[in-house]
Amino acid sequence: MATTNDIKNGTVLRIDGQLWTVIEFQHVKPGKGGAFVRTKMKNVTSGKTVDRTFNAGLKIETANVDRRDYQYLYMDGADYVFMDTDTYDQIMITPEVVGDAKNYILEGQNVLVATNDGQPLYVELPASVVLEVTYTEPGLQGDRSTGGTKPATLETGAQIQVPLFLEQGTKVKVDTRAGSYLGRVND
Repeated sequence: MATTNDIKNGTVLRIDGQLWTVIEFQHVKPGKGGAFVRTKMKNVTSGKTVDRTFNAGLKIETANVDRRDYQYLYMDGADYVFMDTDTYDQIMITPEVVGDAKNYILEGQNVLVATNDGQPLYVELPASVVLEVTYTEPGLQGDRSTGGTKPATLETGAQIQVPLFLEQGTKVKVDTRAGSYLGRVND
């Protein structure tokens, strides 16, 4: 058991049987009354964000979250199969847990998988990945009605907006958090 004084960004708390990650926290000592800790927390499974205030010194239950490097191997039916890069153990993760990461993940790619008591919680990708554009319309010079961008389909099936000059077969760097084009990659 820990106290509210131990709260830091990234701490995972178990509240009412659910896991919550602390996104922001602030220790407040008003002139009158007792001190308290104001937090912004995100539910690990649903992604819901809430603000919650705790009295200072209150006992809280922290959860042990193990974050390890895994390599994405392949799809097995609807599930994703990952391999621990240290022990070579394989785990199957449901599409709900993988979430939006499925739009930017390729076979053989390394990711971080967070687990609690052997149960996968979420898959964390690197900040950016390099993917190939598999389909895009040819850009017409002078066509600026779309702000100089056009839709493009990546090799994972995800769609992003890219500049008009990009062609099919071009490798691009994609921000995995926002799903946006960062730049062209020259081989």
